[in-house]
Amino acid sequence: MITPPFLKKGDRVALVATARQISLEELEDGIQLIKSWGLVPVIGKTIGASDNQYAGTDIERARDFQEMLDNPEIKAIWCARGGYGSVRIIDQIDFYKFVKYPKWIVGYSDVTVFHNHLHKIGFKTIHGTMPVSVKENTAFAKASLKKSLFGEQPDITYETSHPLNRLGTAKGQLVGGNLSMLYSMCGSNSELDTEGKVLFIEDLDEYLYHIDRMVMNLKRNKMLDHLAGLIVGGMTKMHDNRIPFGKTAQEIVMDAIGECTYPVAFDFPAGHVDDNRAMIMGAEVTLEVTNKQTILTYV
Repeated sequence: MITPPFLKKGDRVALVATARQISLEELEDGIQLIKSWGLVPVIGKTIGASDNQYAGTDIERARDFQEMLDNPEIKAIWCARGGYGSVRIIDQIDFYKFVKYPKWIVGYSDVTVFHNHLHKIGFKTIHGTMPVSVKENTAFAKASLKKSLFGEQPDITYETSHPLNRLGTAKGQLVGGNLSMLYSMCGSNSELDTEGKVLFIEDLDEYLYHIDRMVMNLKRNKMLDHLAGLIVGGMTKMHDNRIPFGKTAQEIVMDAIGECTYPVAFDFPAGHVDDNRAMIMGAEVTLEVTNKQTILTYV
């Protein structure tokens, strides 16, 4: 996997909206954060734009993202927020110049489509918080993003004793992201090959039977069969029907992986949670799950 150049003070970072609309005011905390790191924010044309829910039309969002991809002065693209819409523009994006002069693509949730598409063509990306969320993020989350961008190793250690954790050690490339997006990309040219890899999943605001449907889809596509390890981040604000589904999101995941023997870590600090730690997708990692803690380290 190719690692884009790490940032240094004075580098320019583009802020663009590839999905849901967002105002400049909502980005202020994110803008001030990267300024404090010595970086120069460049505001895309999609910030403040609108087309119903979206930050402009598909054409406008694709054009803004493409311009920042192709601009050699831009060293990273920080997606402003998620929502929905990035999958609508991915096939309009030309990565020819990016392949020659790669840069960091940063975000989570809906941005999963970029993480997976770029993984397919051999590039690392950063799964981390976005400007719209900075105000609520922990200091650990923000520090991990800075470390990722500037070339430090943002290893993650957290105390955990989740009863469904499966103990063990795994090594492999870190892949994945938002479960809904992984599900939506099955069968497309952005679909992940998960064999031998450490898969990360998380989601927000879904009904439990939706989680079951999506996990079953991954299972039927053999995406859970031959993992090196599985990381489950925030399963945040889950919903149930009047007649209960009968299982938690975590129990749904464990039922789907069945007798697979790889290690599994729940409650990982990433996803739609305040403590959304940054992770370098595509990097070689070691996942260690013990009785008392989970450790993700970069090889």
